[in-house]
Amino acid sequence: MRFSPCLRASVVKFSMTKRVLVAMSGGVDSSLTAALLLRQGFAVEGVTMKLASGLCCDIASAQAVCSHLDVPHRVIDVQEAFSQNIIENFVSEYRHGRTPNPCIKCNDLIKFHLLLSFARENGFDFLATGHYARIEHDPATDRFLLKKGIDAGKDQSYFLYRLTQDQLAHVLFPLGGMKKTEVREQARTLNLPAAERPESQEICFVPDNNYRAFLKEHAPEILKPGEIIMTDGKVVGKHNGIAFFTVGQRRKLGVAAGERLYVTRIEPEKSRVILGKLSELQTKETAVSQPHFIPFDELKTPLHVTAKIRYRSPFVPAKIEPAGPGRVQVIFDKPVAGVCPGQAAVFYEGDRVVGGGVIEV
Repeated sequence: MRFSPCLRASVVKFSMTKRVLVAMSGGVDSSLTAALLLRQGFAVEGVTMKLASGLCCDIASAQAVCSHLDVPHRVIDVQEAFSQNIIENFVSEYRHGRTPNPCIKCNDLIKFHLLLSFARENGFDFLATGHYARIEHDPATDRFLLKKGIDAGKDQSYFLYRLTQDQLAHVLFPLGGMKKTEVREQARTLNLPAAERPESQEICFVPDNNYRAFLKEHAPEILKPGEIIMTDGKVVGKHNGIAFFTVGQRRKLGVAAGERLYVTRIEPEKSRVILGKLSELQTKETAVSQPHFIPFDELKTPLHVTAKIRYRSPFVPAKIEPAGPGRVQVIFDKPVAGVCPGQAAVFYEGDRVVGGGVIEV
């Protein structure tokens, strides 16, 4: 078992007296998180949030793991908050021709706000999750830093860029210094019921990750037909709703063409989807709103970073600079394709998360 130096020190210092509430989905990551902290001597309890009826976390599996570990398990109902803050926002973003990232908003408003508040109000010293990321304290600045998980293929720091200093001080990520293969191996060694449980889907409340079917069922009123046009204004087809498209998309466009085309822009006010070539999809810069930073409170001068414009996109060199209240301008070293309104742009220096914001243009 490997921890970052800061977390290892925390374990040694606090393990005999501190209470930890572990957010448990029923999967292998959160299950091993609870087991590792228990082995270190923490007073561990598990909690599973009821997010949406019939979907999301497997309460029975989480209860089975807690029974196996002989630790208490709680269930808290956050369906109303989840519906209002996550699902309604998800639908609203698609209604406006944007592509949201509900996992970031869920971490921000549900896990590390609502659930962490619940933990602290009930006498817990820490909230722990199975995220693949690391938290370290920088004595030079007296700030907590968020860093990538060491498993590059599983790193989830992108989803956590909105963590505040107060939250970072009360959160543990025991898996940040481990690789997924190690997690599986240790779960098997400990005979955890979730050891062979498959990976969960990307959007927990969307069955089979089919957001189109989800929107058809839950928000059919937003599916208004319109035109598909080229960047030169030529009409090349019809669509059944802008919510079925995202900037950068090149499949299932409903248009027969002799060349590869991409969604370059969505115009919600006209219910139009604009297609173009790859060269027309590329952009040199973009603006982000609601910026949040971790090593410092505010970006005051330009800073060179590497940026991710989607979770699965590669890191690209860029410069970020202040652009007025609540805005940051991102200038890429080279043009980037698929910059999509509604997604997050997250900034890094090496393995350290600098911050991020919501892409606007």
